[in-house]
Amino acid sequence: MPETPRYLVRPADWRVDEAAIAGVRREVFVEEQSVPEALEWEALDPGCAWFIAQAEGGEIVGIVRLTPDARIGRMAVLASWRRKGVGTALLTAALDAARRQGLSSVRLSAQTHALAFYARHGFQPEGEVYQDAGIPHIAMTLNFKDI
Repeated sequence: MPETPRYLVRPADWRVDEAAIAGVRREVFVEEQSVPEALEWEALDPGCAWFIAQAEGGEIVGIVRLTPDARIGRMAVLASWRRKGVGTALLTAALDAARRQGLSSVRLSAQTHALAFYARHGFQPEGEVYQDAGIPHIAMTLNFKDI
């Protein structure tokens, strides 16, 4: 049986980890999904709580952020690390942080191909599908009292 890749999820320090976070975002969103570079970077990034998945060798293989207004976003896992539990571990870290902050709910904008992933974690879709950077998305909310 192949060995499960080892990684850990930890809070990021924006001043230290910004370049690694940007590298994952560039690879997944800009290069793989063709999101225009100008749409990827936001002024609110330094003020968010970021979490990173770091492989044993030090490589950052996944990221997620929790914004000050209770939105989870910019979740990205490098292609070679998908379907290995990294996304779930990252989402769990962000949700745990939201609970520690006393938030009653969190929201996100899910790419429609990831709808089932977020639904498994208790998120409920809201409204209609819309386009964001040319990719179909749907708004989703998780109320902590519902889980």
